[in-house]
Amino acid sequence: MKPIHHKAKKRFGQNFLHDPTVIGRIVSTINPKPGDNIIEIGPGPGALTQPVLKQAGKMRAIELDREVIPKLRMYCFGDGELEIIESDALKIDFKEFSDSPRSLRIIGNLPYNISTPLLFHLFEHLEVIKDMHFMLQKEVVDRLCAVPGTKDYGRLSIMAQYYARPEFMFLVKPGAFNPPPKVDSAIIRLTPKEHNEHDQTDVKTLNGVVTSAFSLRRKTVRNSLKSHLSEDELNELDIKPTERAENLTLDQYIRIANYLTAKKR
Repeated sequence: MKPIHHKAKKRFGQNFLHDPTVIGRIVSTINPKPGDNIIEIGPGPGALTQPVLKQAGKMRAIELDREVIPKLRMYCFGDGELEIIESDALKIDFKEFSDSPRSLRIIGNLPYNISTPLLFHLFEHLEVIKDMHFMLQKEVVDRLCAVPGTKDYGRLSIMAQYYARPEFMFLVKPGAFNPPPKVDSAIIRLTPKEHNEHDQTDVKTLNGVVTSAFSLRRKTVRNSLKSHLSEDELNELDIKPTERAENLTLDQYIRIANYLTAKKR
């Protein structure tokens, strides 16, 4: 059964998947199983929801567009137990849907206009999240996965990699969507890090340091971070003052944040 037609709404940033080959590849990448605690964000008319529901037997879907919900119910009728939550995912407390650590599996074709704030909202709930599989604008996926010394490496790369391990899964061309977006998309897997994989750094301090560094990314850290620490302090931390923001690793930013946190005490 083909997904029921629903006109995409610009205000919701909607682009609906329709390519069965791409859909099958995404479902295979997610690998849903009975007993999985799955939540889909922005299911639309259900192109991804239905095959995932068939394999998992039960799932939740968060949908803001109330007009598409009856079509979603109709399309997925008889394929499993589907709970639809009519809400903005940015306002959801995902902890409410899990009674054990690292049990939620979050999936979705995320609207381009809210993808970054939504990711940061999800990072606040990682203690209950097992993994996340998202369709995002390729440019965003490139930034999430970027390594030091590359043009895509920036605040999003560092903060995302502080919280999780990003994996670029595969590219999706515009023709897989209706309407086709003007850019390429990609599937990413984000696996939350265990607490012992990094220092329990003050995230607010880390974010402040990273934001300062990349607000003047063409300047050396001697200049971009001068409001935080001196050149001598950078040398003490084994960080060359002549480096630029995009050349520092996550561990080096964590080192700076931990030093500043200890200094405040």
